[in-house]
Amino acid sequence: MKRILLIDDDPELRQLLATYLGRHGFDTLLLPDTRQLDAFLERYRPQLLVLDLMLPGEDGLAACRRLRARDETLPIVMLTARDDAVDRVLGLEMGADDYLGKPFDPRELVARIDAVLRRGGRAAAAPDPEGGVLRFGEWLFDRRSRQLSTGGQTVALTSGEFALLNALVANANRPMKRERLLELTHGEATEAFDRAIDVQIHRLRRLIEVDPAHPRYLQTVWGVGYAFVPDPPGDSCGNGETGAGR
Repeated sequence: MKRILLIDDDPELRQLLATYLGRHGFDTLLLPDTRQLDAFLERYRPQLLVLDLMLPGEDGLAACRRLRARDETLPIVMLTARDDAVDRVLGLEMGADDYLGKPFDPRELVARIDAVLRRGGRAAAAPDPEGGVLRFGEWLFDRRSRQLSTGGQTVALTSGEFALLNALVANANRPMKRERLLELTHGEATEAFDRAIDVQIHRLRRLIEVDPAHPRYLQTVWGVGYAFVPDPPGDSCGNGETGAGR
């Protein structure tokens, strides 16, 4: 069974969801808050975290931020008290992979969990065996092993960040519409919104660009979307590329 960790301070909702998720093949661990979060992650190694935004003590946003700050790539589905664009954007900015506004149908939660887990196991977010290795600036992007590194130090990417960077690199110098990037990174049936791409671009720019306000590699194409612009051929900082496109 797929093991997930559910953190919500509503005991009735926790039990209802645990029962429903169990019927759909999930071994669900339950917590009322984040005080034992780290211990549960280390001991049980869940495949996904369902995290309520409004929690006593450390809230869901703070917990998500803390996990991502230490390079934890565990997929996270955030539960918000209302289906508000501000909550969704905040959750994505903190590193959540998806969101779901309360109240919701348990069937939709199962669908969101399945979608996030599929993204972690398909070409969009999994290592790309045909992708090769790309060097740009001080960065080395190994698409085959899903690793981004600089100076010999590996930087962890969430599934969404890897999928987006991989899609842009595979289409280097080609302006990509947000809608197309959503299809490539979330699937054609996604209910994600354009702002999700903007948020992940913002996160990637803060990670790889020397000046995120004036990006060199992840450039905005006004009226279209975004494009990855590699170093020119023969550039001393940008050579060593193999198999960047398809």
